[in-house]
Amino acid sequence: MTEYRTLLEILHRGGVEFILVGGVAATLHGSARLTQDVDVVYARSPDNIARIVQALSPYRAYLRGAPAGLPFVLDEATIRAGLNFTLTTTLGDLDLFGEIAGGGAYEALLPQTVEIDVFGFKVRCIDLVTLIKVKRAAGRPKDLEALAELEALRDESELE
Repeated sequence: MTEYRTLLEILHRGGVEFILVGGVAATLHGSARLTQDVDVVYARSPDNIARIVQALSPYRAYLRGAPAGLPFVLDEATIRAGLNFTLTTTLGDLDLFGEIAGGGAYEALLPQTVEIDVFGFKVRCIDLVTLIKVKRAAGRPKDLEALAELEALRDESELE
């Protein structure tokens, strides 16, 4: 089971620049759907990559779904050489995205975020309109299934 609060708290306390996207973002916007992981878009600056490595190093991050024993070390060189990482940790599943379809990288998404109080601290979360856009662009069945609910939430918030 993913420890959402703890994962977000270690990123926040570690000074990691990230934006919540995916299922947790949908939940924060009012979705009733459950998610099994935390999805974030992270800034790819060298300092932020170092903060990610430092924040996650105690939690044995490993590539989710990779064969046991596959050599993998989550370090600065690995993150710089890659872009998107689907990880499992001792706290649960975390997806680190350097960019996402329909939204781009951290810097491109930043203007389409809202700051939300989560578990007593503030995090950046993709706004609802942009979340709908990136879910549509991802095009996976589970993303497309979520669209009707997200669009209803958007329509409801526009009436308020």
